[in-house]
Amino acid sequence: MLQITDVDRIRTIILDRPDALNAFNEALYDATTDALLDAAADNSVAVVIITGAGRAFSAGTDVVEMALRNSGGIENGRHGFPGLVDQLVAFPKPLFCAVNGLALGIGATMLALADLVFMSTEARVRCPFTALAVAPEAASSFTFPNMLGRHNATWALMSSEWLSAEDCREMGLAWRVTSPDELIVETMRHARVLASKSISSLVESKRTIVAALAPQIEAARERENAAFAHLMGRPANIEALTALAERRTPDFAAIDLEHG
Repeated sequence: MLQITDVDRIRTIILDRPDALNAFNEALYDATTDALLDAAADNSVAVVIITGAGRAFSAGTDVVEMALRNSGGIENGRHGFPGLVDQLVAFPKPLFCAVNGLALGIGATMLALADLVFMSTEARVRCPFTALAVAPEAASSFTFPNMLGRHNATWALMSSEWLSAEDCREMGLAWRVTSPDELIVETMRHARVLASKSISSLVESKRTIVAALAPQIEAARERENAAFAHLMGRPANIEALTALAERRTPDFAAIDLEHG
């Protein structure tokens, strides 16, 4: 489920559910959160890199498990989605994401909670919230406008369209874009620069950079949770999930006419 390696005070966490495009089920949410907690407490780790195995970074929340949860067939994990976001927000050390392929949902929104994002030219990013008739998540309603500007954030969060790696670089979601073969090499090269520094200095420097954002991130998450609770399970969301299962385009126009 995870591959974890340590080199030169850099811990690499590889999401390893390639057959599911590294989608987060409850077990992967828990494992990734535990890995971040362990890295935060380990004085031999200065920098953490998250990347994916296979052709995806992460396809977001596992939609199969999501459908089972809606029917009461899945129990929440110890940390789950909220716990992972909590730890991404609170993680005290430099956190890099190396986006090797597809990044959807939380696989996309978590990038704005990282400190540096590197992308392969083959990476593609999508925030499919309106396609699922739900709302943004993981504080992206704040982090995306803050990083990308309002216009770019509006398109990214409301269109449900794919963004290329170059789109992400131009918008400000990606810091570096490289060939697939160079992605980890380039990410490690920059990670080694930071990993050569004092961990306490890195931690305090990061704290001063992100401290002012914390109240806004918390407020955004509260608004998003309320919006998600309002939308989840409503007719448009049911139509979206049904259409996804049936591999067709959802008919939101009919739903809007009937239900308003």
